Amino acid sequence: MESVLALHNISKRYGPIQALNDVSFEVPEGSVFGILGPNGSGKTTMLSIILDILRPNTGNFSWFGVLGGSPDCRKKIGSLLETPNFYHYLSAVDNLNITQAISGRGTPADIDAVLEIVNLTQRKKSKFSTYSLGMKQRLAIAAAFLGNPKVLVLDEPTNGLDPVGIAEIRRLIKELAARGVTIIMASHLLDEVEKVCTHVAILKKGILLTAGAVDEVLVNEDIVELSSSDIDLLENVLQDYPLKTNIKKEGNILHLFFPVGTANLENINQFCFEKGVTLNMLLYKKKSLETKFLELTSATNN
Repeated sequence: MESVLALHNISKRYGPIQALNDVSFEVPEGSVFGILGPNGSGKTTMLSIILDILRPNTGNFSWFGVLGGSPDCRKKIGSLLETPNFYHYLSAVDNLNITQAISGRGTPADIDAVLEIVNLTQRKKSKFSTYSLGMKQRLAIAAAFLGNPKVLVLDEPTNGLDPVGIAEIRRLIKELAARGVTIIMASHLLDEVEKVCTHVAILKKGILLTAGAVDEVLVNEDIVELSSSDIDLLENVLQDYPLKTNIKKEGNILHLFFPVGTANLENINQFCFEKGVTLNMLLYKKKSLETKFLELTSATNN
């Protein structure tokens, strides 16, 4: 799979604040790529750099294999960093006509098509002031989609929306991805990335913690908690237990990690018994994606 965007050692500083620190990753063509991290992690700065709104202090990036992009490359990219300043007393069609004329992206003939894509055709002549927050955000995405770009860059597209609006935007993102559009979106919501993204890069305080396919980066794990009267002996015995991926010790409790669906309490108990260790605690837990995300963003660079 070819990449539409590649970041090469991007760093950005605002005075004493290091907003991005030597960030590198690639966005595969056709992916829904989430830039995930807590507020203040550098997500918006990164999007601003790749859209030529900000310049990095060091490093560079490539769009479609062209270093720094080009006018032709930028025509293939639609973006929504902030909600556009639509005129509240004008209709969706009139607002998009103004957006198209100012931006030069697409033609007036594209407007009905993008309104159909974002499911606003029936309300296209309604005043913007009558729209719900979700409808306003869908119109903003329609504006970004003028000119039929190959890539959409969205900054926190569901921020501030109610559950219905969030569901509408997530559904729209999936529909656009199904059309072959590559979508790059910043989010601080793990749930959002899990539900709509195929790939993810996780940032914390400007540092890239990890990047890759969502089902690899945010993989769930089975966790078994166990203990015995001789915790050190138990830890030594479990070094030879098959299938485990890791062992962690916290006080008098061991945490045994397994790939999802492979932990078997009966087998663990029998294995320990045959090695001369009697367990006084044996519990099964499943490691949630939320736990994984919190570990990634709290265990590094505190």
